[in-house]
Amino acid sequence: MGESKAHKATVNRIVKRWGGEYNPEKGADVKTPSGTVEVETESTVSQALAQLQGYRGPVYIAGTNKKAVTEALQATENTTIGVMDNQGNIIKPSTRG
Repeated sequence: MGESKAHKATVNRIVKRWGGEYNPEKGADVKTPSGTVEVETESTVSQALAQLQGYRGPVYIAGTNKKAVTEALQATENTTIGVMDNQGNIIKPSTRG
């Protein structure tokens, strides 16, 4: 399945704002100097938890829209995983050291 326009736009905004680079291969979507970001739509948020396992330092799920952000907030409750919106704003800070 190809990457959606919303996914690509969100990735580009995060890279522009936080630096780092996009990795379309396996693993997290964006690695920045300040953390690791997995960009998800509301239907793929649940996959992000497994994809972010094993990463050191702050990790985030970035939702491509409000619904995805809401899903991410629910999925990351009581976890060290943070949440960003599609502009790269941190909605829930990551507490992973």
